[in-house]
Amino acid sequence: MDLLLKNVKKKDLPVLKALAKRLDFEIEVQEKPYNPEFVKEILEAEQSIKDGKGIKINAEDLKNLWKQ
Repeated sequence: MDLLLKNVKKKDLPVLKALAKRLDFEIEVQEKPYNPEFVKEILEAEQSIKDGKGIKINAEDLKNLWKQ
């Protein structure tokens, strides 16, 4: 039988591993990688900022933007 645990906090993982070892269970950890398209967008955005294509906004303009 397989058991799948989702959204386990990292602080709880050692406890679960120890319990599984004590009960002679196998434990397999799989982490989901980021969506490749999302990673590509982030890297392109960082590069555009480095190339000077970003915009700067001061704190006052930012506050006014949220009020609209």
